[in-house]
Amino acid sequence: MGQGNVSADGGSDEQKRAFTRAMLRDVQALEVMLTEGRIETGVRRVGAEQEVALIDQAGAPAPIGEQLLEELPADGFTTELGRFNLEVNLTPLPFSGTSLRDLESEILGSLTQLREVADRHDAMVVLAGILPSLSKSDLAIENLTDRPRYHALNDALTRMRGGPYELNISGIDELSIIHDSIMVEACNTSFQVHFQVDPERFANWYNVAQLATAPVLAAAVNSPVLLGRRLWRESRIAVFQQSIDTRVSQSGMREFQPRVSFGTDWIRNSVLEIYQEDIARFKPLFHDVPEEDPLEELKAGRTPRLQALCLHNGTVYRWNRACYGITNGVPHLRIENRVLPSGPTPVDEVANAALWLGLVKGLHDTYGDVTELIPFENVHQNFLAAARDGLDSQLHWFDDQTIPAGEMLRDTILPLART
Repeated sequence: MGQGNVSADGGSDEQKRAFTRAMLRDVQALEVMLTEGRIETGVRRVGAEQEVALIDQAGAPAPIGEQLLEELPADGFTTELGRFNLEVNLTPLPFSGTSLRDLESEILGSLTQLREVADRHDAMVVLAGILPSLSKSDLAIENLTDRPRYHALNDALTRMRGGPYELNISGIDELSIIHDSIMVEACNTSFQVHFQVDPERFANWYNVAQLATAPVLAAAVNSPVLLGRRLWRESRIAVFQQSIDTRVSQSGMREFQPRVSFGTDWIRNSVLEIYQEDIARFKPLFHDVPEEDPLEELKAGRTPRLQALCLHNGTVYRWNRACYGITNGVPHLRIENRVLPSGPTPVDEVANAALWLGLVKGLHDTYGDVTELIPFENVHQNFLAAARDGLDSQLHWFDDQTIPAGEMLRDTILPLART
């Protein structure tokens, strides 16, 4: 959603139409940039966002995130949806040499800084996909971080849903709860990895990123317990999809896909397909029309921010998200992997990131276009199987093979990731 303020009201019909026009104009500007070669190419960067949970001395969630931020650098630390979570924004690095070791060092340094501040408040920092000590009372609306964008998100999703939020997950145990806000999503804590790719080969990069997701997730699962119930090996996947689901109140078929999804098919040509599909499928949650005209910015030789498109993109939660960004005035495209859980240690997180990045590069360099090698439906099934069963899952692969996840990682995935 970005870090700025957004309007919490539903918007008039004219505001909604104006925002849709602004999104389409942004897509048109992006198409011009792609056609004219204005987006950075030949550069690989990696970055990450580290989410953390805060607990008190008894191990219960400590809703003191905003207090800690008052004593932390504003450029490195920021809020999350729940008061008992924070996010660390890490420096983008060239994907070469010691970049992953440097990323690990920055994580360790930031966590040390955060823990020193938390200690002054008798609190501790935990890396876990879902904090096992969470209780339903911790998910009360009072623990929503008091920032306009979070209230706006809760109001918009609740209004669109038109009823209570329901969570139903079956694993070893079963969990079924009804809740009155999006605070269920605050259960999730992730380690999000960003990978900058060339715009002209975005489709190939994105498709191999999708293919790589399941085997890496099978090895990285770290969220088996929620509210005292043993659920999926990576329960975050089910929690996030259900906690942001707005389809219950929809009378039409526009949103037959949940706002949190793995996608519907392979990408065939460019990043434009993702943005166009998301505009067509999902109603905007916000309607703040930017003053900037992106096509006029291009004519003036400036880089447009594509604010309307980016605002909408921030409210459609693909597990591998396409992102437009600007670094030193130069626009770029990157893939944001939102699948990996936080923890259990920075070494584990960077190892998971290294496996995903290495596998994405290995698949891209070895196979290029993977869309003819395995059906998208099988890749989607892999994702859900890995989330449910981790290393015990059975995963589809090339030539109609079905392979145990552990065996696939050992014999196929690790050699590809090393290339």
